[in-house]
Amino acid sequence: MMRDQMQPGDRVFFYHSSCAQPGIVGLMTVAKAAYPDHTSWDPESRYFDPKSSAEKPRWFMVDVAYERHLKRNITLTELKSNPALEAMPLLKKGNRLSIMPISKDAFETILDME
Repeated sequence: MMRDQMQPGDRVFFYHSSCAQPGIVGLMTVAKAAYPDHTSWDPESRYFDPKSSAEKPRWFMVDVAYERHLKRNITLTELKSNPALEAMPLLKKGNRLSIMPISKDAFETILDME
């Protein structure tokens, strides 16, 4: 997904998870397309993965640029209560993906919730 689909200029949300009130807090722009995560093959890195190498990387990253904070935190509870967003993968039971696509309509709906 990130490696193949995220392109420079794409707008993305910054989502806080594993906190008291998970939700969307900011807006960013993809600044650089995906490239291998060099920390995954560095044995001194906390992100080291012995199955990853420069020749066969298993992990990728993108560079993002800060655009702005949202006017307020749009909580996961609010997202779940909006019928226009019911098809979002984030809101489906069992999904805990950190990176996922959303439709243009869902993107605009979320911005309208600010």
